[in-house]
Amino acid sequence: MSDVVGDLARTTPDAPVLARLSRLDRFLPVWILAAMALGLLLGRGVPGLDDALDAVRVGEVSLPIALGLLLMMYPVLAKVRYSELDRVTGDRRLLGASLVLNWLVGPALMFALAWLLLPDLPEYRTGLVIVGLARCIAMVLIWNDLSCGDREAAAVLVAINSVFQIVAFAALGWFYLQVLPGWLGLSATSADFSVWAIVLSVLVFLGIPLVAGFLTRTIGERTRGRDWYESRFLPRIGPVALYGLLFTIVMLFALQGEAITSAPWDVVRIALPLLAYFALMFGGSFLLGLRLRLGYARTATLAFTATGNNFELAIAVAIGTFGVTSGQALAGVVGPLIEVPVLVALVYVSLWAGRRWLPDDPAVPMRSTS
Repeated sequence: MSDVVGDLARTTPDAPVLARLSRLDRFLPVWILAAMALGLLLGRGVPGLDDALDAVRVGEVSLPIALGLLLMMYPVLAKVRYSELDRVTGDRRLLGASLVLNWLVGPALMFALAWLLLPDLPEYRTGLVIVGLARCIAMVLIWNDLSCGDREAAAVLVAINSVFQIVAFAALGWFYLQVLPGWLGLSATSADFSVWAIVLSVLVFLGIPLVAGFLTRTIGERTRGRDWYESRFLPRIGPVALYGLLFTIVMLFALQGEAITSAPWDVVRIALPLLAYFALMFGGSFLLGLRLRLGYARTATLAFTATGNNFELAIAVAIGTFGVTSGQALAGVVGPLIEVPVLVALVYVSLWAGRRWLPDDPAVPMRSTS
């Protein structure tokens, strides 16, 4: 959907877009749910598969998942018009709102929901706090592209989140797990975070596809021109992002399938604060974008970059700090189980809200299905 909806809808907003979508794009939610189910069945039904998938790692992330993430992110970052990034960096409203939502509101909201809804489950509660601290730098680019958000703005916000993640993750973990609970008379949790693991996560999952995407666009435009690059080359590599997404989901749930299926009631308990978090973060961020009059594309980008979480980092930190069989690790694993279908649904919510509240915005896609 990223190429067809994103590019066609921007140029011909009144075209019958849905009729022109490929089968992969039109039934994307079905394929994602099928990928999740397949991964869970493989993880549960194939003995030793999780150990085999986890045998080789990139940092703290399984190699197959790492490869899927790189395949998923490269086409999206190859679409970014890097020569236009200056128009994003000059928008102080967007940058300021993103920083506040990601590094003040998001962690605080997850902390509050974890304590309100899991007061009797300290391990799961701690795992959710870690999820709230891991701001999204990977899959959010897919959700932003599917919702026809501003690609250049997403690239800038993801880069800023990456820098803050390196600088602030450990400090915020200390604050939310030890300092703030002490101030409120709640039980504290000791945790040591590996700064190197955070740096490696950023360098691999953002740095490699970012450099590859930048070089691809630069070389492609210089040798063949922008028209050829955007009309001929990008449509060819566009589906790779969705294939990478589906492959990543299968591998992720195959790796953690047994952990998820062996404790269904615990998964439900963990899911409740996550569902509340995603709904509140997305709704609040989208309304803030409308209030700031950012337009549809940047409002969608603001909402998705504030709502998504870096589950790869959260799982890696939880496993590295508390162990692979810990409740904290299970909470991290449940994160993408809830996040993936919810954010796919929010893509459609974003498109619906744009058509309803911003009918005259040329960036709003799929105005007519006739």
